[in-house]
Amino acid sequence: MAPSFLAEVIGFCAGLCSMVSFTPQLIKTWRERDARSISLRMYVVTVTGFSLWVTYGVMIGSWPVMLTNSVCLILSGLILALKWRFSHNPAPPGNLEPTA
Repeated sequence: MAPSFLAEVIGFCAGLCSMVSFTPQLIKTWRERDARSISLRMYVVTVTGFSLWVTYGVMIGSWPVMLTNSVCLILSGLILALKWRFSHNPAPPGNLEPTA
């Protein structure tokens, strides 16, 4: 196996792990309609970082860097959007007590 092919496989596997890592948080936040435990600052930095990685991938012409970081950017951006959306809810969906 050529060293460059092995490097591509390792890079793809690393990117796949990064992509998959956001899925549980995205599903949990969507199902529970609650994003209070998500750090806004952390996801702002994460989205910024993935944006820079995609830009870097474009600049060096690396499809694995562009592809995997684009997916991570979309997933982390969705989590950030859910954080913003659900932060405007006065109470979690399980709380049905009237607000007086």
